[in-house]
Formats: sequence, C-alpha cells, structure tokens
Amino acid sequence: MEERRQEKEIELLRFSTCGSVDDGKSTLIGRLLQDTESIFEDQLAALERTRVMRGEADVNLANLTDGLKAEREQGITIDVAYRYFATPKRRFIVADTPGHIQYTRNMVTGASNVTLALILVDARKGVVEQTRRHSYLASLLGIPHLVLCVNKMDLVDFSEEVFENIRLDFTAFSTQLSIKHISCIPLSALDGDNVVERSKNMPWYKGEPLLGFLEDVYIASDWNLRDARFPVQWIIRPQSEEYRDYRACAGQIASGVFRVGEKVMVLPSGKCSRIKSIELMGKSIKTARAPMSVAILLDDEIDISRGDLIAPVDDLPNIAKEAEAYLCWMHETPMQMGKRYWIKHTAHSTKVAFTQLQYRVNIESLEEESASTLRLNEIGKVNLRTASPLTYDDYYRNRHLGGFIVIDEHSHATVGAGMLLEPNKTLPVPEDVDYSI
Repeated sequence: MEERRQEKEIELLRFSTCGSVDDGKSTLIGRLLQDTESIFEDQLAALERTRVMRGEADVNLANLTDGLKAEREQGITIDVAYRYFATPKRRFIVADTPGHIQYTRNMVTGASNVTLALILVDARKGVVEQTRRHSYLASLLGIPHLVLCVNKMDLVDFSEEVFENIRLDFTAFSTQLSIKHISCIPLSALDGDNVVERSKNMPWYKGEPLLGFLEDVYIASDWNLRDARFPVQWIIRPQSEEYRDYRACAGQIASGVFRVGEKVMVLPSGKCSRIKSIELMGKSIKTARAPMSVAILLDDEIDISRGDLIAPVDDLPNIAKEAEAYLCWMHETPMQMGKRYWIKHTAHSTKVAFTQLQYRVNIESLEEESASTLRLNEIGKVNLRTASPLTYDDYYRNRHLGGFIVIDEHSHATVGAGMLLEPNKTLPVPEDVDYSI
C-alpha cells in the first residue's frame, strides 16, 4: 500500500517531440524507452519481426511510435503517438508529433497540453524552416520549457563547433519567442549519446544528458496557483432520503487553490456563496489545488449546472460574449466568417461566429499578413462572438482557462483550436527569459 501511495506522488511530466522530417524524433523516443527498460517483450518481438521482414541489419527503434502501416512504409510520422515511461524520479507521457508541414494540426494537437517541447535538429542541417515553425507553435501554445536537441552528432564527428554554431543561430531566433526556459543538448539518438548516459564522445559538453534534464527540470511552478478556477463538470445529487440535502459540484480544479470558508461567485450568474466543504475521494479536506479532482459544497442553494465556473469573489475571470483569440484552423474546409460553429471551452459549450480575421501569421517569417480566411494548418488572430458568455482568462496567464476548440455545427468535426486573449493583446515576450543553453 505504501509503495502504491509513493508511486502516485511521483511527479508527471508531459512533453512532446517536434522537428523537421527525418530528424530522429521517433528514434529518440525509442531510445528513451529502450534505455529506461520500458519496452515490453511483445514489443521487442514485433520490432524483431519488422527488422527481419524489411531486411534491416538493426532494430529500428522508431517503429515503437510509428504505429501506422503508412508510417513504417514511408519512414515518417503522420499521426501523434503517445508513449508512457517512468524512472524512480518522475513519470513521463511523451507525444511524438509529425514533422511534415501538412500535419501542423497534428503537432498542435499533440503539444496542446504539454509543459515541455523537444525540438530536434539534424546537426548536418542546423536550424531550418520547420525548426522555426515548430518553435513558434510551441511559443504560441504557451509551452514554458523548450529543449533544442541537436541530433545526429555522430554524423558531424561530434564537433563542438557545429553544435555551438547551431546553438547561437537558434538563440538569435528564440528572442522572438514567448518561452521562459530554453536549453540545448547535443546527442545521437541512434547510438544513445547524451540520451540517458553522458556521452564519452562529447567530453566538451558539461551539461546533463537528456533524461537527467527531463527528470530534474522544475515544473511545479508551471501550474497557475494564483487564479482559483473551478469549471463545474457535474452536479452530484444522490436520490436517497439519507442524502436529500446533499448537493455538490464535481470537477477538476483548472488553476489556483480553494479553501473551506472562502467566499466565491458562480459564473456567469454572478450568485455568491461560501465553500462549505471540499471532498476528495469521499474524504473532507480543508484546501484543494490544481489539478485535483474534487467535489465542492456551497453554503447556499444556488442554481448551478455543468459549464458554470466557480471563482473567488476578489479574483474573477473575464466574462464576455466577444473576445479576441489566436486560432489554428484544423479542417480541409476553410473557416467561414459569420458562420455558426460550436465552441467548447472547459465544460461549457455554446454557439460562436468569427466576426473578423485581424491577420494571418506567416509561420515562415512570423509576419502578420492580411487574409480573408484561414485554411488547413493556418493560424491567425480573430474576433469572435458567442451566444452565451465565456468566463475565461488570458491564455498566456492561464492555459487551462484560455484554451478552446471549435466544432462544426453539422458534421460535429473539430475544425479549430484557439487561445483566448485579453482585448488588444499580442503574443507576450517575457523579459526574464532563462537561456540556459
């Protein structure tokens, strides 16, 4: 029992791999899984069968994540693949995202809920267009930590000069990004240099190997613990005489800390009450913080339903039917101005229409361009209007209360994903960036 309790307390880090085609993203994940002994026997057997069938001399670790037949045949990543592994220090969920331009939407999907992004670069090619594109997307998504992995160092004779030139090139570009912590690691995923163990081939590199960095990077402060936000997902009202006065709001705390006795407001109704009690797995607790899933009971009988939001009366989010947002379009049918869509924001869904496309982002140059619509994989800044009010925070203050998806009214397909902004706000560039590279 004690071992299981300790295992639950081990911190979880979600990260993604990004980069250009054939930079070794899938191979790197395969190497991490192999060297942390996270590959099952049946997976090893499947890799061996694939090696024999394709006549390869060595097992291809990329096949651990490239699960689609088309991916294995072409040697590329098409869909997002999720893998889990753990060490005594930390648990990990990694999203292997595609490198092709036409799969930008897949990259956005895979990286939408991570706190760290690995951007892979081929040491022979250096910083290329896709490096800049994926780094910008990581910045746009508000990912706080980025690691530039200069891969295939074995193909440039483990040259410190090559690595240093790439590091300086990326450092100059990264001044345009909104990422708080940037690191740079030279490695060879194929041979395992600086992946789990420090490489003897690069004695000039004094930093940690990749796994050591992933285990030690500080992520506790990445959660917004200032702004308490509780999206109501369900109302618990047992139909029994014993619990006839019991009525609790259940959900996951999106950010901040809630305390028993605290005065709160239910939005968008504006009704106020105090927190009577907080329950976690049937037990009462005095305080609860993100990302705990709890049940909150209020002193007063207030009309609350799924999609409402509970917040402290002295720290309220924005409440509006009109807002600005960055929008990534994810469907073959272009965005139509004025057309009715559904917007899903936390547990709240309502009708939405886009009233203005302020500009489209040229991801190659990061310049703002005039445009009349957004097409598949394009990103722009839009004005939107909803049928019922949104209760939201600026995405770059609170990712969990600023993100949303757009759903087609008729096909119910997810056609877009976006980040809500304060009025007249642009992508922030922090002044206190930690360039530990």
